[in-house]
Amino acid sequence: MADAIRHRGPDDSGVWFDSSSGVGLGHRRLSILDLSSLGHQPMWSGSGRYVVVFNGEIYNFLELRALLERRSVVFRGQSDTEVIVALADEFGVVDAIGRCSGMFALAIFDRQERSLYLVRDRLGEKPLYYGWLADSLIFGSELKALRAHPDFVGGVDRDSLALFMRYCYIPAPWSIHPQVRKVDAGTILRFDLSRDFHEPDRIEYWSSRATAMRARQTGFAGSHEDAVTALDELLRKTVRSEMVADVPLGGFLSGGIDSSLVVAQMQANSARPIKTFTIGFHEADFNEAKHAKAVAHHLGADHTELYVTPRDSLEVVPRLPLLYDEPFADSSQIPTFLLSQLTRQHVTVSLSGDGGDELFGGYWRYFLGDRLWRRMRPIPRGIRRWGAGLIRKLAPGRWDHVLAATSRVLPKRFRAAATGDRLHKLASVLTATTAADLYRNLVSHWPDPSALVLGSSEPTIPETPGSAWAGMGSIVPNMMLLDAASYLPDDILVKVDRATMGVSLESRAPFLHHDIYEFAWSLPLESKVGRGGSKRILRDLLARYVPRTLFERPKMGFGVPIEHWLRGPLREWASDLLSVDRLRRQGFLNVDLVERTWCEHLSGRRNWQYLLWDVLMFQAWLET
Repeated sequence: MADAIRHRGPDDSGVWFDSSSGVGLGHRRLSILDLSSLGHQPMWSGSGRYVVVFNGEIYNFLELRALLERRSVVFRGQSDTEVIVALADEFGVVDAIGRCSGMFALAIFDRQERSLYLVRDRLGEKPLYYGWLADSLIFGSELKALRAHPDFVGGVDRDSLALFMRYCYIPAPWSIHPQVRKVDAGTILRFDLSRDFHEPDRIEYWSSRATAMRARQTGFAGSHEDAVTALDELLRKTVRSEMVADVPLGGFLSGGIDSSLVVAQMQANSARPIKTFTIGFHEADFNEAKHAKAVAHHLGADHTELYVTPRDSLEVVPRLPLLYDEPFADSSQIPTFLLSQLTRQHVTVSLSGDGGDELFGGYWRYFLGDRLWRRMRPIPRGIRRWGAGLIRKLAPGRWDHVLAATSRVLPKRFRAAATGDRLHKLASVLTATTAADLYRNLVSHWPDPSALVLGSSEPTIPETPGSAWAGMGSIVPNMMLLDAASYLPDDILVKVDRATMGVSLESRAPFLHHDIYEFAWSLPLESKVGRGGSKRILRDLLARYVPRTLFERPKMGFGVPIEHWLRGPLREWASDLLSVDRLRRQGFLNVDLVERTWCEHLSGRRNWQYLLWDVLMFQAWLET
């Protein structure tokens, strides 16, 4: 099982087994702190009571170590792992975890009480799966570790598959396999081996929702400029703590606001040029490399860039099912892997700007959702439904012709950026009855996954209509909170973790420190989504380090031209995976619906790239 995830830890390995309790722990180590054998895992506490296997980093381990040394604890080495088990000895497991700041997934076995603890960090940066095989409990950082167990039985959870087709990822706690689940972010599962451990005690030691609500109620006391200064100090302190490593370190740099700000703070904390990395594309619509290069030059960073060809990107596609272990269809997984591959040639740790969009209001859907909901609410639903029907009477291609003709006769400032596909998306949004319904429509790929996945019943998650809405009052903070609770850990962080760890690179995200999360939620909304732009406070802070002319531009994203690839170089691969005979033989998907969607895309009548990429990533995973 440990060997199956050797890529996550190529430097060392260890196994410990306790025959009296029937507990075994295996570990693969990527050496970052204390490269000596004193950092070897599994690791025992000083008393011998606790044994731990740990993936991640504890950023405040030096402060915690100093606290423990004042309590007369003696350390053998310099690793943060040793601090974790020493904390458990002093304060117990739950209290110990609450004191740790960082990204982590870990298992701690309490030999005295015969209890096993599975723990995941607050915002879900590190993965942790678990499941049952007859009378055995198994767990690991990736599904491939669980699959290595001789008794493992796979299978497809059709309900989880329905969730995947809606969101392009499988949200926690579900997984693609019926008997396997994910530990939720901010959660400790305690399995008591002296009783029926199929039902663990669930301890939520940190809640993104409760923290956000508490921070909003407290609020930030000061002006917007005061908030910019406070964030500057907090982010610089956080970046400094996340730059601690005994191996080479650098930063991802896209040239966007978030990564530029992290690199600026890294450079402010360093006397030497920070190593930065970006990949570029020859297609102008997808290329931000020139902006990254300009930012790096201004900051004095040691910059490396690599321009990749469509062939480079296409060669990654066959690797995706093995890399991600379960269906995952965020197409930016391809450039993320290429960037990780480039970066690992130079450093072992890289800091990123992940989390900036979710915490500080960076997505266009926040503006769109707010504007639509305020304008829609006064209009009776019957009229909205009628309007949606009118939009659907014309196919997207016909709308494109109408809009193009209209555009030619209007002054430039009045020309619409709408397309037929966007209007059809608007039609689905117009029928929303609640704010939660609107949000789900905006983030959905397949609008009715149960019609696509045969024999499925889509599970309820927080943004499902009829369930509890996030409770944040207006629609924008509700959307931001739900993104932080699901889209961030289950899409963005999965994408980054598998891409980086797949090449034995550790990625750290300073914006996801829980102190910054709490600070962001203490701010008034206008400090994030205000004055006609997103991430206002981040823009104002970055302007203290980089001229606005280098970063004030429309958000580009980190995508690849899937739409055109499916009609071109990937057409044969996709046609094979979507063949009617194959789909019927497998029996998971509605064959007629998939075939119609594929034909409409190939003809150019519709752009179904996102829906088809979902199906193709499932098909490729299933084949693998």
